[in-house]
Amino acid sequence: MAKPATVLVIDDDRTLVHLVTNALQQEEYAVLNAYDGQEGLRKMYETRPDLIILDINMPTMDGWTVCQRIREVSNVPIVMLTARDEPEEIVKGLDMGADDYILKPFQITVLLARVRANLRRAATEPTVVRKDVVYSDDYLTINLDEHRVTIEGEPVRLTPTEFNLLAHLVDASPRIVSYRDLLEQVWGFEYIDDIDYLRVYIWHLRRKLERNPKEPVYIINELGVGYRFEKQK
Repeated sequence: MAKPATVLVIDDDRTLVHLVTNALQQEEYAVLNAYDGQEGLRKMYETRPDLIILDINMPTMDGWTVCQRIREVSNVPIVMLTARDEPEEIVKGLDMGADDYILKPFQITVLLARVRANLRRAATEPTVVRKDVVYSDDYLTINLDEHRVTIEGEPVRLTPTEFNLLAHLVDASPRIVSYRDLLEQVWGFEYIDDIDYLRVYIWHLRRKLERNPKEPVYIINELGVGYRFEKQK
């Protein structure tokens, strides 16, 4: 019988931790709890969990700092809980290395679905795209085979999720990829109706790749349909 995945929940709200712990245990996960950032880091080092659920607003050490410290030593999936829905705040967590985010208040069924999806992605290879695709102009170069992106010759650091999202768009170019297809291909079927989630990641990717993220020329939104990668002449 397979060993159950271990989930570390780091949050100073003890009522929320109790609720999340009970829900996870009913799904037969092993659960560890920490009520501030420093305790969470200590338990992460000691136990090496399979996934971490991490609050942002905590005393002693906030979730952004905790996430950054974890990323220095581990690629464990991190799902951040945040009451802040501004794209800039969410992107800050993604920049620190978070794999996913959930807005408070949230439905426990959504959290459980995200836990399953992140554990599944961590255990499987990314969705395959054509590895021979190379795009290059005088500003941006994308090499899917070498897993490399550069801007004016300087490397751009993309997370695995960001690169996978970009790869699907480049691979499909000039075709439009629907919102639902992108969400399912990159994140999994649990995300197919969460278009706002996709918009945040697209905005984040544009910040890294576009000369002017507010007037994108590469990652184009076809309203009501999906996104496409526009090759420049």
